Amino acid sequence: MNEESKINYQAFILFIKKFKVAIIGFVFAVFFVIFYILFWSAPKNFPVHSIYNLKSGQTLSSTSDNFLKSKIIRSDFWFKSFVYIFSLGRATVIEGNYAMNTKQNVLTIARRVSHGQLDIVPVKIIITEGKNSYEIADILSKNFPSFDKNVFLDLIEKEKLEGYLFPDTYFIMPGMTETGIIKLMNDNFKEKIKEVSMNIKDFGKSESDVIKMASIVEGEARTLESREIIAGILWKRISIRMALQVDSSFKYINGKTTATLTADDLKIDSPYNSYTNRGLPPTPISNPGLEAIKATINPIKTPYLYFLTGKDGNMYYASIFEEHVANKLKYLK
Repeated sequence: MNEESKINYQAFILFIKKFKVAIIGFVFAVFFVIFYILFWSAPKNFPVHSIYNLKSGQTLSSTSDNFLKSKIIRSDFWFKSFVYIFSLGRATVIEGNYAMNTKQNVLTIARRVSHGQLDIVPVKIIITEGKNSYEIADILSKNFPSFDKNVFLDLIEKEKLEGYLFPDTYFIMPGMTETGIIKLMNDNFKEKIKEVSMNIKDFGKSESDVIKMASIVEGEARTLESREIIAGILWKRISIRMALQVDSSFKYINGKTTATLTADDLKIDSPYNSYTNRGLPPTPISNPGLEAIKATINPIKTPYLYFLTGKDGNMYYASIFEEHVANKLKYLK
């Protein structure tokens, strides 16, 4: 064999060796991927955005069984093995509420429960002035998958807390109970109302009546001056036993606003219908902010008995009904 043939032969042998290494590497990679998918990866139905409560005294075996049932892990054996490794042989899990924010493999889950990495991050929730309990429940349910709207609303009705959930920016921990959220918002109300508690007492109306009226004022006007004027008009209507006749009450009855109300809506049989019933509604119709509460106890006395919001967004007032009808024709058409 000449020198050139030897070189070619050696090059061929080297190629074969490299090819074998590549084949072995490829087979190993395929095997590893299959193994990872079958045993280590997050299950297809991993409960993303859920909270798992690992209770005190729960053993590694019971935790593993529950994780399997909850689709958090695929393999009981590998989960226990990794917990054993991460806990340095203690094979223990740490209690707490674990946030499953994203899909996580068995190594990550094992490390977390071994070290108590809860990954709980508070969620920023903004409740604006004038939201009623139904609207608040919708906001919360969109942010917390485990939130139960019916439980939330039943508790508010039972405790008569409509109007007493202060509108504010809240940072709520995932997994907080409906009772806990209500307490958080109601405690905030109790703290904020202290600023005007003496003013309410001096005004001569009960806090209950003030909050009911403030919830209406919140829905009828936007500026401080217009709120104070409307508060004066509405208190005057009550004093002369005139129905309040406010459209904002229908948002609480059927979700409608002034623009969508019909003549039939105004005849709805409801204690919240301010056209067919005199006086304040049975409960507040929303959760008012502090400015609306202040306006309610600082009403401006005027000769007006009627008001409306024109299509231009401005408020228009009238002392007599005929003038009010003229305003409707002029500013609502």
